[in-house]
Amino acid sequence: MARRTSLGDAECAIAQALDVVGDWWTLLIVRDSARGAHRFEELQRELGMSRKVLAERLKLLVDAGVLEKVPYQERPVRHEYRLTPRGRGLLPVLIALQDWGDTWVLGEGELMATATDTSREAARIHALRGTRVPDDVHLIGSDGEVRDPVSDRTPFTVLYCFPGAYARSESYPPGWSGIPGAPGCTLESCTYRDQLAEFTAAGASVHGVSTQRPDEQRAFAEKERLRFPLLSDADLALAAALRLPTFRAAGVSRLKRLTLVIDRERVIREVFYPVTDIAASVAAALDAVRERQAGQLPVRLGD
Repeated sequence: MARRTSLGDAECAIAQALDVVGDWWTLLIVRDSARGAHRFEELQRELGMSRKVLAERLKLLVDAGVLEKVPYQERPVRHEYRLTPRGRGLLPVLIALQDWGDTWVLGEGELMATATDTSREAARIHALRGTRVPDDVHLIGSDGEVRDPVSDRTPFTVLYCFPGAYARSESYPPGWSGIPGAPGCTLESCTYRDQLAEFTAAGASVHGVSTQRPDEQRAFAEKERLRFPLLSDADLALAAALRLPTFRAAGVSRLKRLTLVIDRERVIREVFYPVTDIAASVAAALDAVRERQAGQLPVRLGD
């Protein structure tokens, strides 16, 4: 592949970065690798590109240290392509592009922490039903420990994503209350806290996820006496893996409010987005778990 940078660009980090990932196929390979597609055949199927072009792009990314080849079969030797720490450092770039596209290409150019029911963003999130949370997605708990967002101790996990909640009111970004969909995170977490026994009885663990730092989540959890884990997606691993909707406030990418019901096999069984009535969404998540446990739900396309 021809080099794109000139001598005058030698000290420009933007130009040097584009020399690695400026080709649009390259970023799409990083996107799909973050979503759990690691083998050549999987990537080719997802991207629909020729074997020759895919092989060239994969070699470029391995040579650049964005991907590494990991053997998964000995005879014959076959490899998977996994993101390196350098590659995972590109996830915020992907999320920023997605946020820009959702806002300015697919949306109306408004700063929002939610979406309309009929938006293409909402359709993308509802299409998660029947897909899996990748096995290699792990988040940081408020205790600083690496945690799986999906519990293996209960048949279901209710994973609610929220923009941000703080122990001190002055910690919220300026103008937070004026961003549609942003307020209500404390109410949401406390509603799950108050109904935790009912979720437990129904066979579900409850996990909250935001892109806040673990220490911010810990302070909030202690103040509100939460009895379930809050997980930090500050590195945007979950957001990139599931293409979750985000918005930016105070220079930080934040998850829009949504709820996923996930089974023990990591399959997403129910999606609630947009969430406009917090109490109703918590009740709906509880009903979904109870109905799944009772086997009362009809089979949905994609289940």
